[in-house]
Amino acid sequence: MTDTKGSKKSNKIINIIRIIFWSAVGFLILLTGWFFVPVTERFDLIKEGDTNPVRCVLITDLHSCYYGKNQKNLIKKIDKENPDIIFLGGDIFDDKLDDDNAMLLLEDISKKYKCFYVSGNHEYWSERCDEMKEKVRSLGITVLEGDCETIEINGKTIDVCGVDDPTRLTERQFIEELDNAYAKTDDGHFKILLSHRPERVDLYSKYDFDLVLSGHAHAGQIRIPFINIGLLAPNQGPFAQYVSGAYTIPNGSTMVVSRGLARESTPAPRFFNHPEIVVIDF
Repeated sequence: MTDTKGSKKSNKIINIIRIIFWSAVGFLILLTGWFFVPVTERFDLIKEGDTNPVRCVLITDLHSCYYGKNQKNLIKKIDKENPDIIFLGGDIFDDKLDDDNAMLLLEDISKKYKCFYVSGNHEYWSERCDEMKEKVRSLGITVLEGDCETIEINGKTIDVCGVDDPTRLTERQFIEELDNAYAKTDDGHFKILLSHRPERVDLYSKYDFDLVLSGHAHAGQIRIPFINIGLLAPNQGPFAQYVSGAYTIPNGSTMVVSRGLARESTPAPRFFNHPEIVVIDF
């Protein structure tokens, strides 16, 4: 005699498990999609009494990802902020995706804003870094390779320094780039360093930059909420410290690390880690 009652109970349990499983899958898909939505993060570094602040936008780790037709979704977010300067902090291009999305963004913003660019590791991994730099220069964007340019904005004199990603540099060459850039600064100017790698914080602390701008970490891809620690970041390992936001580094300077804009270029989804542009007023 068949145990019909027991069979029905088993089927009911199986159906409940299926519902729970597919609900969890659906929630995970929605959550992944939500954390692909870009946001704007803001930092106010304006000193008391300063009536002529400068606004900059930091863009890193685009990896030539797609943000709408002609990159319009990203461009709208940038234009809304009306920045005085745009800093391009490396990995704007990718070593696997083509250059089209990166170039669409650069072609647009270079017509409106003063822009500075430094290389990232993926540009070197592509084995086309020099070609990419020439594309950037052709748009009138300043490429910094261990150099410094002094600019005047809103009555402020700003020394903008930048160094190459150290992927193809020895430690000595990387330090030489930092030395060469810093040697061209002036004590009376506001001094900015644009460098792709946040993990070199101990090295940056040997110089008197007012502001260091970096990316690279992708916020550890999965960012642990409330404590702002990355689960795993390149060159920082597990539970990475310098992944997102503003940090006071050992010499008292401020380092701002962007979570970047990488989406379809990365094999792992982002969690608690929206892609972002960063706005800094100083």
